[in-house]
Amino acid sequence: MLFNSYEFIFLFLPITLVIFFLLAHSNLPAAKYWLTAASLFFYSWWRPVNVLLIGPSIAINYAIAKFLIAAGDTKPALTRAAFWFGICFNLCFLGYFKYLNFFATMTNDVLGTNYVLDNIILPLGISFITFQKIALLVDVRAGRVERVDLKSYALFVLFFPPLISGPIVHYRELMPQFEAMDGRWRWENLAVGGSLFFSGLFKKLVIADQIAGLISPIWQQAFQGQHPALLQAWVAALGYMAQLYFDFSGYSEMAIGAARLFGIKLPYNFNSPLKAHNIIEFWSRWHVTLTRFLTSYLFSPLALMFTRSRLARGLPVMAGRRTTAGSFLMLVGVPTLVTMFLSGVWHGAGYQFAIFGVLHGIALVINHAWRLWKPRSWPDAAQGGVMLRVFSVALTMFFVVHAEVFFRAGSVSTALRVLGGMYGGAGVAMPPVLSGMVAPMLNAIGLTVQPSWEGGYAFVMVWFLVAVAWAIALFMPNTHEMLANYDPALGFKLRPGRAAELARWFWRPSAGWALAVSVVTLFGLMSLGQVSEFLYWKF
Repeated sequence: MLFNSYEFIFLFLPITLVIFFLLAHSNLPAAKYWLTAASLFFYSWWRPVNVLLIGPSIAINYAIAKFLIAAGDTKPALTRAAFWFGICFNLCFLGYFKYLNFFATMTNDVLGTNYVLDNIILPLGISFITFQKIALLVDVRAGRVERVDLKSYALFVLFFPPLISGPIVHYRELMPQFEAMDGRWRWENLAVGGSLFFSGLFKKLVIADQIAGLISPIWQQAFQGQHPALLQAWVAALGYMAQLYFDFSGYSEMAIGAARLFGIKLPYNFNSPLKAHNIIEFWSRWHVTLTRFLTSYLFSPLALMFTRSRLARGLPVMAGRRTTAGSFLMLVGVPTLVTMFLSGVWHGAGYQFAIFGVLHGIALVINHAWRLWKPRSWPDAAQGGVMLRVFSVALTMFFVVHAEVFFRAGSVSTALRVLGGMYGGAGVAMPPVLSGMVAPMLNAIGLTVQPSWEGGYAFVMVWFLVAVAWAIALFMPNTHEMLANYDPALGFKLRPGRAAELARWFWRPSAGWALAVSVVTLFGLMSLGQVSEFLYWKF
């Protein structure tokens, strides 16, 4: 069941919410049982067999967590074995459903074999659920979670708002909120949660899906072997970046808003990433909970392991401006490349996702190196002013848009066709009314002009929508910023000085804001039922 469906908005969500608070008024434990049962129904809606697949995984992880807590430090060998068994079990569970066919493809490519496997249907949200279970095992092993019971664990894993597409939530973030509940209904939660939910619905249906309908044919033609012309390729790349941002950030806002209706705050997942001045900042703003997970549970342990190894051998480690190239490459470069490679293949089983991850890894290493050595080579960089900041954002987005071509393409060859088209490999295509005017100039620089684009209306509409989407992302405050006075999500704080800039944009309980939210809601609801491409369904 998707958030942007009639069933969810008009039946599941209101029924679940009303019954939860009716029960919570007199019997809070029963209300939590109801919420767990409703979440299980939500998860099984699309494919009931998913419950049979995910159920044993939940039981095994719960048993391991209980053993780790009970054993504590008294049985170090057994707890270590149980912990690593749990990690391996979760990774194998994810690997079977998500990567078995990819492994068969790689084997065929390398060995020239012809293995063919049946199509394996992914359980919904398997990547997000797996990460949350792994995070809990790590937190239990580290002593950050000291108590787990079955009803709380089931609610943590199955709580429906972040179940399919995140945010990735930690047990220690979610369950204390449920334990602190008093069962009282609060109108502020309805206002803030509803504003977040319907803002996300608007982003998803009115912006992301409208762009998708115009650019998806270009991607499909490229996948089928056609080479897109210059303007087609660029609008496909720029449009997909905008589509991905509004689709995923919109769905995250719907999840955060739905949870807030129950009085639960989820961590924020997006903070205007298209405004980032560098690739490090981009990943601190984009899919924030994934970046947090990868940093805490992959990058940091790798960097710490390599640091200890170098110290034991008497080799230099990170030392600020005095850091050696070897230390930097081993302690920052290698952990970053490994982390981003795994991030790429986490998003999807395919060579193109691996390339996407490696590209971002290389960019992050370069950015970290520049941060380390910039004070020596450019001590007055902070005096660059507005033009330098604009250039930084433009350069960052230039890289991100190119890397996202691999993320969107169904294959490496498709990505290369689109990238080739972005630089004139297939000439230029535009409506006849324009081609006649600019053809002589473009022909003079070696570009072939084709007078076609399914009519001038389609040409204008796709570029207009993409331009508007980018303008909103680059120049408007995001929803969390507007709601900052009402603590919209865990961990979200305005940057220093940002409050003064946003004073006139702050959401408040007023007639004007009620009208604005109503209009956004109306447009979102009117768009229900249209063809909708949910990009993160497969993750």
